[in-house]
Amino acid sequence: MNQIVLIALRRPYTFVVMTILIVLLGVMTVRHMPTDIFPDITIPVTSVVWIYSGMLPQQVEGRITYLFERFLTSTVEGIKYIHSHSYFGSSITNIFLQDGVDVGRAEADIVGIAQNVVNALPPDISPPMVMRLAPSSIPVAMLQISSDHMTPAELYNLVYMRIRPLLVTVPGIVLPHPYGGQDMQVMVNLDQQKLLARQLTPADIHKALMQQYLVLPSGDIKIKETDWIVLTNASPLKIEDFADFPIKREGNAFVYLRDVATVRLMGRVQQNAVLVKGKQTVILVAMKSTEASTLDVVDGIKKMIPRAEQVSPEGVEIKLIDDASTFVKDSISDVLHEMLMAGGLVGIIVLLLLGSWRATVIVWTSIPLSILTAIIGLHLLEETINVMTLGGLALAVGILVDDATVMIENIDRHIEMGKPLEQAIIDAANEIVVPTLVATLCIAIVWLPLFELGGVAGYLFKPMAEAVIIAMLASFVLSRTLVPTMAKYMLKDHHVAAA
Repeated sequence: MNQIVLIALRRPYTFVVMTILIVLLGVMTVRHMPTDIFPDITIPVTSVVWIYSGMLPQQVEGRITYLFERFLTSTVEGIKYIHSHSYFGSSITNIFLQDGVDVGRAEADIVGIAQNVVNALPPDISPPMVMRLAPSSIPVAMLQISSDHMTPAELYNLVYMRIRPLLVTVPGIVLPHPYGGQDMQVMVNLDQQKLLARQLTPADIHKALMQQYLVLPSGDIKIKETDWIVLTNASPLKIEDFADFPIKREGNAFVYLRDVATVRLMGRVQQNAVLVKGKQTVILVAMKSTEASTLDVVDGIKKMIPRAEQVSPEGVEIKLIDDASTFVKDSISDVLHEMLMAGGLVGIIVLLLLGSWRATVIVWTSIPLSILTAIIGLHLLEETINVMTLGGLALAVGILVDDATVMIENIDRHIEMGKPLEQAIIDAANEIVVPTLVATLCIAIVWLPLFELGGVAGYLFKPMAEAVIIAMLASFVLSRTLVPTMAKYMLKDHHVAAA
């Protein structure tokens, strides 16, 4: 350990270059490192959503949720517990997995079971939607899309078909379906009196539509030198053509769909509405993925809004009404403010006690270098800049100066004994190497129990412990390398002046 001090005195430029590299890499890391409120909380949870419109919650529970849970527990390994909800026409099953389980393999097993259990569920049920849930995937922004000239159905269709695909290109963004408005589709409105007059039921209309509204591969036909693509699909190309579907034959006459119903392109029955100042609008909630930065996602959304306005009809207004990045910036700013204040107070106290601005500069230089080294280490450990990591660095500010302060004070004591500067540095370093190393390790060891925490507490406090430990070790190394180098050049004139 003492050899490091000798190397620092003989090759000072090596450690000057090391300091410059720490500053450059630290600044680059701060600029590119993801920034968020809390660390990534990656609790393994998989959600399976079944949709079967019109079924009562009691039937959903007995005929869908119960059966799926039985199949699930008999095949998938590593399940911690299952939390299911049965609603009107839908079932949501949240599967919490054990810590350390291969999430990808477990999700593959869940998808396989979901595909197999379809045969045991009610007829015509669609395969479920399987998604991974994470506490870090939270809403970070909310867009309001409104227009004075478009209907709710047209507005919803605009958001779903144009604006949403544009915003999906933002790195790290997750976009659920829009809220508010009406999904545009072909609506067949039956006239009950006309159906009774022609002895028809809604089931007859449904059967006739399913038999005639067909999309089948038609292939091609080659006539002489030309290969023609054949169009035999019965799918109408215009809304008006639906009215000409024959439903029933009465003698030599046919009953067409137009005789018992009206067909229009309109929104389906609205199940949710978003009102802003009494006017219907569409809300698009933007979420972030687990590894993404809140600031990067929100900045990407802000840059994409002008492009979304260009592809929208005139009169459509797109407004950002909720911005989580503001809270993130304020939280980070508060922690940085407290960190700078702590660093300033530490510098003042060191100046008052040592009585030398040269010694104070040497001691205070180790604080930002230790913090930058800790940030580089956190980035290598795939951590983010958040309240917990910055809080750990803020807690360590007062401790980071200990090694450098003890080194400088001991060097000054040996200089006062009349020793040459380099000899004073070497003797001072040899005297305190063991005590300072033990003190540094004792402080670092105190944080080791936090690595044994599990659950949410583990995800929150492990980054804080890593930040403190890396900063403390960096402070000790700097006290054995940079501090002697700076002392060799900055305390030399002070010693001569004292002589």
